[in-house]
Amino acid sequence: MEVIFGRNIEEHPEPIKAKVKGEIPNWLQGILLRNGPGMHTVGETRYNHWFDGLALIHSFAFKNGEVYYRSKYLRSDTYNSNIEANRIVVSEFGTMAYPDPCKNIFAKAFCYLSHIIPEFTDNCLINIMKTGDEFYATSETNFIRKINPQTLETLEKVDYTKYVAVNLATAHPHYDSAGNVLNMGTSIVGKGKTKYVVFKIPSSVPEGEKKKSCLKHLEVMCSVPSRSLLHPSYYHSFGVTENYIVFIEQPFKLDIPKLATAYFRGVNWASCLSFHKDEKTWFHFIDKKTKKDISTTFYTDAMVLFHHVNAYEEDGQIIFDVICYADSSLYEMFYLKYLNAEFEENTKHFSLPACKRFVVPLQWGKDAEIGSNLVRLPSTTATALKENDGSIYCQPETIYEGIELPRINYDYNGKKYRYIFAAGVQWSPVPTQIVKVDVLTKKSLTWREEHCWPAEPTFVPYPHAKEEDDGIILSCIVTSDPRKAPFLLILDAKTFTEVARATVDVELHLDLHGMFVPEKDLKTQED
Repeated sequence: MEVIFGRNIEEHPEPIKAKVKGEIPNWLQGILLRNGPGMHTVGETRYNHWFDGLALIHSFAFKNGEVYYRSKYLRSDTYNSNIEANRIVVSEFGTMAYPDPCKNIFAKAFCYLSHIIPEFTDNCLINIMKTGDEFYATSETNFIRKINPQTLETLEKVDYTKYVAVNLATAHPHYDSAGNVLNMGTSIVGKGKTKYVVFKIPSSVPEGEKKKSCLKHLEVMCSVPSRSLLHPSYYHSFGVTENYIVFIEQPFKLDIPKLATAYFRGVNWASCLSFHKDEKTWFHFIDKKTKKDISTTFYTDAMVLFHHVNAYEEDGQIIFDVICYADSSLYEMFYLKYLNAEFEENTKHFSLPACKRFVVPLQWGKDAEIGSNLVRLPSTTATALKENDGSIYCQPETIYEGIELPRINYDYNGKKYRYIFAAGVQWSPVPTQIVKVDVLTKKSLTWREEHCWPAEPTFVPYPHAKEEDDGIILSCIVTSDPRKAPFLLILDAKTFTEVARATVDVELHLDLHGMFVPEKDLKTQED
C-alpha cells in the first residue's frame, strides 16, 4: 500500500507518447487534466496525510487518434519554499510545519504570533477550474494558481480575498450554460459574523478589458449566516438546480478558537475539525432570483458528506443526491500511518459511503397534518415529515452503496437525470472499480481489473449525443502490481465495454479531480 501512497512521483514535463490498445475515437480531441498529491517527502521530513502532498498535475492529450502524457509539479510558493529549504516549511491541513530550530527566541515568538490567523497554503492539489479562457489549480483555501493547460506551466497566484471576503472556498464550482462560474466560500468572523458566501465569476470581461481576468468582475450573489459564530460547517461541494442553490450545513465543523491556537498547541489544523453526531444536518435552498434562503427549516439526522451528485426540481419539489457517510472516518483513513501493510485491517472501522436521495417540498397545503409525508413523487421512498414547529424532517432514499467521486453528464447538471458514473469503494476508501448507476432502476454496470485502482471517471459526450449516456468514460488507472504498467482507460459510457487504453511507461499517482478540456477551448491558449 505504501508503494502507492507514500512515494514521491517523478514528473514528466515533456510529452510522452502512449501505447494505444484499441482505437481512440477520431472525434476525441482535447486534454484530460487531472490534479492530486504527488510528493509526500521533502528532504528528511514527511507529510502526515495523503491529502497534504505537493500538487502534481498531469494530462492526457488526444490528437488524431494518438495520446500524449505529461506531468508537472505545481510550482506554488509552498513547493518552492519547501524545495529550497529541503524540508517541509509550509503547513498543510494535516501537517503543521514549525520554525527553524536555529532561530532565536524573538524570531520564534514572532512566528508563533503570525499563526494566530493562519495564512493558508497555495498548494492547490484538489481540482482544475476554468474561468473564461483561463485555467486554475484549486484547493479549499483562499488561493488558486493559474496554469497553462497544455504545458502545465504554473502561472499567477490569485488570492480570492482580493475579490471576495472568504477564508476558504470549495474546489467544486458549478458552471452555467453561459460558462459563468458559481462557487461558495466561508467568511470566518468577518465583521463579527461567520457566513457562507455564494459568488459568481463571469465567463467574459467587457470589450475594453480583454487583457483583464474575469475574477476582477467577481460578484457576490448572497450569503447564509452560520448557525454558529465560532464553529462553521465544513463543506466540500454544493448543488444547483434551475432556480436554487443547494447548501448543506452539516455537523462536521471547524472549531475557530482551536484553529487560531493550533500552532501554539503543536497540532495540525485537521484536529480542529470534529463531527457532532448528536446534532442535526441543516438544508439551505437559496433562491437565485431573490438571493434569499427559503424561510422553512429543513433538516435531517447527523451525517458527513463531501460530494454532491446532482440536484433538480420536479413537481414543486427539490430532489438532490449526495454521497453520505455515517461519520468523519474517511479523512482519518488517509493518514499515511494507516496506509501500510495493515491497510485492510485499519479500514475495518471505515464508514462506507452511500448515494442518498433527499426530496424537499417547496409548497404544501395549509391543512397538511403534523407527521404527514409531504413528498409527492411516486418514484422515491424519501420522506419529508411536517413537525409541530413547522420545520420539515427529511429522511433519504438510498440509491446505491459503496461509491465515491461521482460524476454525471454535465449537460444534465441541475436537471432531471438518470446516470451516475463513480468510483467503487466496497471494502476500503480506495477505489477498485468504476461503476455506472441508473438512479431510476438502481441497476449498475461495473468495470474492474485485478491490481487496478481507477481514478474519478470523467464523462465526455459524443459530438451529436441524443441520449444522456451517449459518450465515453475516461479514467486514469494506477496499478498496485509493479509488473503492470498504468494506463488511461476509455469505456463506452452506455455499455461499459472497453473502447481503448493508452499505456504509459511511467509511474502515475492517484489523483483526485479534474476536467476534460475540448480542443476548441484550447485555441485561446495557443494564441
